[in-house]
Amino acid sequence: MEVTEFVPTPEQYAFTFGGVAPVQRVRPGDALRLWSDDAFCGALRSVRDLPSQRLTMPYVNPQTGPFFVEGAEPGDTLALHLVSLEPARDWGASALIPFFGGLTSTDRVVTLQPPLPETTWIYELDRAKSTVTFVANRSDHVIELPVEPMLGTIGVAPAGGEAHSSLVPERFGGNMDVPQVRAGATVYLGVNVEGALFSLGDGHYRQGEGEACGTAVEGAMTTTVLVELIKGVPTPWPRVEDDATWMSVGSSRPMEDAWRIATGDMITWFADLFGLDPIDAYQLLTQMARVPVANVVDTNYSVVVQAAKSLLPHASAYHGLHRELRQRAASLTAG
Repeated sequence: MEVTEFVPTPEQYAFTFGGVAPVQRVRPGDALRLWSDDAFCGALRSVRDLPSQRLTMPYVNPQTGPFFVEGAEPGDTLALHLVSLEPARDWGASALIPFFGGLTSTDRVVTLQPPLPETTWIYELDRAKSTVTFVANRSDHVIELPVEPMLGTIGVAPAGGEAHSSLVPERFGGNMDVPQVRAGATVYLGVNVEGALFSLGDGHYRQGEGEACGTAVEGAMTTTVLVELIKGVPTPWPRVEDDATWMSVGSSRPMEDAWRIATGDMITWFADLFGLDPIDAYQLLTQMARVPVANVVDTNYSVVVQAAKSLLPHASAYHGLHRELRQRAASLTAG
């Protein structure tokens, strides 16, 4: 299987989902190797680089894409299988940005308080040990953390000709910040426009659930992805499948509505997977769901409802596509 490589120039970065012309046409079954810049466009390189001085809003969280998928139409589902995620730089950055984050005043939660102190942290990557190093700014603490690469952002163009900032998570995917969107996972996204127009980016070398301060260990990433198309099958909200777990992602405010979206979608998925009546699916999910918070900082909050496959009868979603893609990925990496 041939792998098509694409490295965008800065002029080709996409900062919205929707409203951007495709950079390339691809076909179902294609394998792509895509480079993406970090959420800061590489502007934070030392602890002396402060976001207010180095970032140009709204040009943050650049996406690689969009890609026009031949044959994709509204009502289809796009499947993106993440074969590998490889840090593309030897450092990542995180920062406190004025009036942004989970524990500060924001433009939506207004209080009479000054912003938290603007601060940048640089995490050096040790490829041999597969770690990044936290170095405290206000003490002598140095702590090594395992590298756990993920994509904060992956999505398609919204419906209705809309364009949304790449900072937004919604039913089209976008900036969901789900740690499980990593190598070995398949992301299912409902197609809203001809060609789907998918983009990805916002590589994180690691991130805790919630992304509390608003930024993970942000780093440039090289992502190998397999593209597939499921004709005539809609997917109302983003779903993620890996070898062990079924997942649905809801994004909204308030956070309980994000939970309601993901729980409702998982109930619908259970009905399809296992032939369960929705009321029985609701009861079963109540007793087994895990519900990590993906982010508490974006314009919408994202909540992930997860169900362990080991607790359920065998089932195959989308005609067993995830397993097939895993096999293709194995042959791709072996080659």
